[in-house]
Amino acid sequence: MANHKSALKRIRANETKRLRNRYQHKTTRTLIKRLRATHDKIEATELYKSAASMLDRLAKKNIIHKNKAANNKSKLAKFVNSLSAAAA
Repeated sequence: MANHKSALKRIRANETKRLRNRYQHKTTRTLIKRLRATHDKIEATELYKSAASMLDRLAKKNIIHKNKAANNKSKLAKFVNSLSAAAA
């Protein structure tokens, strides 16, 4: 157990941050699943904008690696663009 007051505070702060990061990461994953499940080009474009924004935010805060965010955005963009090709 921690012996210093500041160490106890750090433990509390770390737990708060962990829960916030977990919530944000899970929310982003759920949004990506919704995007992959859609077949409507217009809806997919709107979902992609919010998903890309969330991924950038997670990468900026070091919740996920910046390359993972870039890879996810790239794959999702390919998916959204394939919807337009299939519809045409």
